[in-house]
Amino acid sequence: MINPFKSKKGLGRGLSSLIGDSDIKTSNDKISISSITPNRNQPRKIFEKEALDDLTNSIKERGIIQPLIVRKSDDQDDMFELIAGERRWQAAQSAGLHEVPVIVIEADNLKSLELAIVENVQRQDLNAIDEAESYKNLIDNFAYDQEKVSKFIGKSRSYISNSLRLLTLPEKLIDMVRNEKISQGHARVLIGLENALHIAEKIIKKKLSVRQSENLVRLVKKSPNKIYKPRDANIIAAEKELTDRLGMKVLLKNKKNNTGSLIFEYKAYDQLDRLIDVIKSNY
Repeated sequence: MINPFKSKKGLGRGLSSLIGDSDIKTSNDKISISSITPNRNQPRKIFEKEALDDLTNSIKERGIIQPLIVRKSDDQDDMFELIAGERRWQAAQSAGLHEVPVIVIEADNLKSLELAIVENVQRQDLNAIDEAESYKNLIDNFAYDQEKVSKFIGKSRSYISNSLRLLTLPEKLIDMVRNEKISQGHARVLIGLENALHIAEKIIKKKLSVRQSENLVRLVKKSPNKIYKPRDANIIAAEKELTDRLGMKVLLKNKKNNTGSLIFEYKAYDQLDRLIDVIKSNY
């Protein structure tokens, strides 16, 4: 039997090497679309509606070119769990298909997750957060370490490490990256900052590039942390009283050693003349 994964129109060398000829149980079969359940370890959480609509239209015209990969459900008879091809499965439902072409393989939870990750990463279908969470899933639940993930995915150890570090960002900022309101490059600049969310909002508002964002973060790190100290109520009261009596704004700045300055803001020469007359007549 010809391995369908070795076709140029197939799912890629990564999937082929993971599956192997001996694991394929059936190929070029069609099963009821209602007998397929979603992948419990699907790395991808967000499916763009516009892209799904385009795929739906394509399926209506040409059908499904690449078969879905499924495994038999371990807790429901006559049901299959989707491993790879969820976008095609969702689009097929929207297109009104009752049956879909599938390849049924034997796969435990680990292999199912591996296949799903490989398909999404090779197709660049995952956003940065979904990708990082997939690697974390391998590490937390399947005894992988960063080195093993690196070899498995075919990316450098530093790439895996930087990807996982995105998950240390505040939850709201993680959602911003997941929904592509801020890029992965911008997000990496913000890792480890206490005020990361505040800076992210500035980056979005000012539409800063990654390089500009790096410069902004450098400035923030160099600036001393200013501790806000409430102003003395007596000083505020004195400012208000002088302002009311003189008819011009008065600012009183008092330092720790009780030295400081008294500032009068006048808007016309007549105000200045009146202030000078008041001082001369009393001193």
